[in-house]
Amino acid sequence: MSVSALPPHGEGAAGDRAIQQALHAAWPADLDAVDERQLLTAGRALLRADATGVGRDRWPAYFGGAGQGVAPAFATARFRIQAAIARQDGSPDKAVVHLVWAGTDRGGTHTDGRITDLHFTRTNPKEGEPEWIPQPRT
Repeated sequence: MSVSALPPHGEGAAGDRAIQQALHAAWPADLDAVDERQLLTAGRALLRADATGVGRDRWPAYFGGAGQGVAPAFATARFRIQAAIARQDGSPDKAVVHLVWAGTDRGGTHTDGRITDLHFTRTNPKEGEPEWIPQPRT
């Protein structure tokens, strides 16, 4: 009989550390620490914007412009990212941010352990640092 390294559903924030550790164990790091930090910051903000609607204006190309797109399903106060990692996605200029999250929808149904993968491509602007751009959902 094997014991899961993951906490049971409904564990709440107490189980988030175990989920983060499981992600790190499953996918060894392969990005520069600066790139990983940038991607995690962008990935968390993009998922939060998608789920709650807060901050969608930061990515008009991703969400289809102001006032367009699907109404948010989750209240900001009832949304939590449980764990996240960023890894290369086939080349050094492509990355995927793996996120595990929990939320209570507007109908009151709570679920945790939801998984979202967000894909990014690195751009090299003429001036400044490279930037990671989210790729449209397919």
